[in-house]
Amino acid sequence: MSLMARLRRGEGPFWGGLKWAIKKTLRFHLPVFWLTRPLFAGLYLLHVGVRETWLRLARFFWYEPLFRSQCASVGEGFTMETMPYIHGSGRITLGDDVTFGGQPVFLFGNRGEGFPELTVGDHTFLGHLVSISCASSVRIGKHCLLAGGVQISDYDGHPVDAGRRRAGDPTPPEGIRPVTIGDDVWIGASAIVLKGVTIGDRSVVGAGAVVTRDVPPDVVVAGNPARVVKQLQPA
Repeated sequence: MSLMARLRRGEGPFWGGLKWAIKKTLRFHLPVFWLTRPLFAGLYLLHVGVRETWLRLARFFWYEPLFRSQCASVGEGFTMETMPYIHGSGRITLGDDVTFGGQPVFLFGNRGEGFPELTVGDHTFLGHLVSISCASSVRIGKHCLLAGGVQISDYDGHPVDAGRRRAGDPTPPEGIRPVTIGDDVWIGASAIVLKGVTIGDRSVVGAGAVVTRDVPPDVVVAGNPARVVKQLQPA
């Protein structure tokens, strides 16, 4: 093989040495051993302290007041980590001791009739990236746990008819139906609850389940579409 061909393919002692030097440079790191470990451990605590202090100040003086201004009412003991993402306009009502972990997402479909309403009951937790799409009404009961990535929607989002989608029409009235979630309901990570569904008190929705029909009280549902897999004893 000619020298030029080897150079084009990156072969030869020069290219081999260059590759070795680049790999060594990319893999280089500051050594952490018995002498430097206390220093970096202290710097880590400083980093965490500064970050937590900044987040608390931002939440108290900026995120929470801005979010409260978008709510119809907020009960006592409300806590949140960062500003929820809100698209559109709706009536948000939060009970006492509601907690937002991470950043939930509230999407209001305002192209239909009426004003969308989102209600969250006392002592309910919404995890990171819980997404609630509301064109009519989504009601979440008391003492509920919604894990990260849960999606709830009371409307289809677009018309089923392709021509109407192409024309940019909103979801027709028949594609909008309220969602109601009872008290003490636990919805696992990345589960999806679709329009018109009512979930009974104390029921559990498994992670990744797709709930397309009503769920009775005191059951565990799982799968796509979600089916009852276990009966629970009423409290």
